[in-house]
Amino acid sequence: MALLGPIPASWAQSAETVAVSTSPVTRFKGAEIGQIADRLVFRGGIQLSGDHPDFGGLSGLAFLDDKRFVMVTDEGRFVSGSLELENGAPSALSEVEIDVIRNSAGAPLPRKFAQDSEAVEVVIRDGAPIAVRVGFEHLTRVADFDMVDGRPGGAAREIAIPNWLTEQRTNDSIESVCIAPPTSPIAGSTLIITEGHSIVPGSWAATLLGERDRGDLSLAQEGWVNPTDCAFLPDGDLLVLERSFAFLTFTVQIRRIQAEDVRPGAIMNGEVLLRHAGGEVDNFEGLGVRVLPNGETRITIVSDNNFLGIQRSLLLDFTLPN
Repeated sequence: MALLGPIPASWAQSAETVAVSTSPVTRFKGAEIGQIADRLVFRGGIQLSGDHPDFGGLSGLAFLDDKRFVMVTDEGRFVSGSLELENGAPSALSEVEIDVIRNSAGAPLPRKFAQDSEAVEVVIRDGAPIAVRVGFEHLTRVADFDMVDGRPGGAAREIAIPNWLTEQRTNDSIESVCIAPPTSPIAGSTLIITEGHSIVPGSWAATLLGERDRGDLSLAQEGWVNPTDCAFLPDGDLLVLERSFAFLTFTVQIRRIQAEDVRPGAIMNGEVLLRHAGGEVDNFEGLGVRVLPNGETRITIVSDNNFLGIQRSLLLDFTLPN
């Protein structure tokens, strides 16, 4: 439905500033900062706590550049700001704002069934971020939102997705959305991976949205985990973040899939870069990739605390070994 009049000032001015306090994470899977953890180098992390009641439930992460980020929460909120480093390790979130996600009429999403945003990706045009693309579960859909001064907002513009995906009205539907970079054979195409829906036995259903690369594919199941986010590396390879929860313990896994294996009809699989379980791990659901000014590619994961006191909002940084 089109918006027939101007957005009320109360909607346009809904973004609120959030003060985020942090505490350092200096060790992960036996690795200190700068040391190897499986096939990645641990670059440090922080535990996050915000002074706004809606800060939490961080379910998707994307970077606009080497510092600025956008996250979505599973309560239908955008969280945007900058990730600060100190001596190369994450140290703080600055200039953080939180805002409601809106429907196609520009109104805040009305109920939990519609609010469950789980994935976010930045839409780049002519080298600049112009929008974010958000995936929702339960009321399953994908929508774009304009960027203004590095902040997402405004009315949703829904993106057409396959009928089989729209019909998945559960929390097993869209969990991962990422857009292939220019170096990829499917450059510009949007990859969507479901969290728990299977069409081909032994794999999770996925689909590609692109002019030349449109079609379904799947992600091979590996290690009793479910996909929670995806991001492309600058060279076109795909990273998939995965997670499980069993016996009161979370497991995290990151897989790297070769660029040429991401195509319609494929069953994607790849090498495991990181796998860990236990007290250092929480409910990791967001994955973002950025390139620092020194050329180093950083891989960042963030956890969804489900707004529960027994869980944490963690942000961890890694890079690939030279």
